[in-house]
Amino acid sequence: GLSRKEQVFMALLGASGVAGLTALILLLVEAASVLLPADLKFGIVFDAGSSHTSLFLYQWPADKENGTGVVSQALACQVEGPGISSYASDPAQAGESLQGCLEEALVLIPEAQRRKTPTFLGATAGMRLLRQKNSSQARDIFAAVTQVLGRSPVDFWGAELLAGQDEGAFGWITVNYGLGMLVKYSFTGEWIRPPEETLVGALDMGGASTQITFVPGGPISDKSTQADFRLYGSDYSVYTHSYLCFGRDQMLSRLLIGLVQSHPAALLRHPCYLSGYRTTLALAPLYESPCVDTTPPLGLPQNLTVEGTGNPGACVSAIQELFNFSACQGQEDCAFDGVYQPPVRGQFYAFSNFYYTFHFLNLTSGQPLSTANATIWEFCQRSWKLVEASYPGQDRWLRDYCASGLYILTLLRDGYGFSEETWPTIQFRKQADGIDIGWTLGYMLNLTGMIPAEAPAQWRAQSHSIWVATVVFLVLTLVTVLGAASVQLFWVQD
Repeated sequence: GLSRKEQVFMALLGASGVAGLTALILLLVEAASVLLPADLKFGIVFDAGSSHTSLFLYQWPADKENGTGVVSQALACQVEGPGISSYASDPAQAGESLQGCLEEALVLIPEAQRRKTPTFLGATAGMRLLRQKNSSQARDIFAAVTQVLGRSPVDFWGAELLAGQDEGAFGWITVNYGLGMLVKYSFTGEWIRPPEETLVGALDMGGASTQITFVPGGPISDKSTQADFRLYGSDYSVYTHSYLCFGRDQMLSRLLIGLVQSHPAALLRHPCYLSGYRTTLALAPLYESPCVDTTPPLGLPQNLTVEGTGNPGACVSAIQELFNFSACQGQEDCAFDGVYQPPVRGQFYAFSNFYYTFHFLNLTSGQPLSTANATIWEFCQRSWKLVEASYPGQDRWLRDYCASGLYILTLLRDGYGFSEETWPTIQFRKQADGIDIGWTLGYMLNLTGMIPAEAPAQWRAQSHSIWVATVVFLVLTLVTVLGAASVQLFWVQD
């Protein structure tokens, strides 16, 4: 007894009900719990070295892999000016100098996360020396840095002196993390730990200290040179030692003072400076470093004239005087100055001033030891006028590349014990897989092990096919409802 209009209306209304009910069932019954991508966390580390300060911004997923965050570098910024230890007479300026790089980092961190971003400043050998020389000045600088960073919109954890052993160990972590030797993402979509024998040693040289860190072939006899840590669910033990006063800048000062002491005269002939180089230096500041344990010879003028002779043989002899090799006589595992060291083992990455010096000398392509030695000797015998013309704009470091190159050879060969056979295991690099090599990333990896992981957020979701079917039935529901409404409104009954 229904009219044609009523029949069509009821059919459309029934179809919309069936389609809507089907879409609702698919939406509720077939949904599964899925994990949303984890939020990113951030961390800031200031590397306050002896010659300059750098800021590094790191980021990692909030859900950590086996207890340690999978960290990547988001920013590297070099602070303008010298290292913070140079601001002994104006400590407030040490803190203010950090503002520029900190502002750059904050731009990359979402505002809601800035107060949760751990920020740390670690000072290395430059501040270690200042503390030995004048502990109150060192405290004033740390107080100034703490004041500036403490009032910044970050979670400031503190500014402190980093131990030489930590500097070496964290540098080792950075190298091996960057190379994928600690954890690696496999083709099966899992994080795996590579074999231990692939681990790489670390050779670091700053302005005031140098570090060697590696996994030896046997037990470490001197436990004071052993560093232990846990990363990505695995335990590691490495040999590490830091030699204070054997960094590049302090070595050059000690070398110059050694020549002054052995040849006290108003004119000093320096075998490590290129022939034709001549300069005048103030004598008193050279003796202010804690690395110098002698006083100037009597009768010398306040200003010393230094003239280069370009004699690599005499330069090597002067450099060897900086080491105490006789202290290791009769000791099997000993480097120099009586310091215990197992035989070097495995591959090594040499970075910082190791890399900068050999990069300038074009010796970072795996050349053998004999080639490296011959190249540096040839450079040392060039005239200053020729070298200055060949490298315009690099006057600041040019005079020291001869001494630095020969010093690196002496340290690696006579000090650490690398031979013609083991020399090819050393690679001179600035980065490891796009990550700047230094102690800061290793520190942040270790630090993230102490930051609580956040559980990934969950959500309800369907598979792609179920989702498509749900959308289709929702569209049918909408079409049939609109159709029923149109029939009711616009169909004129006969």
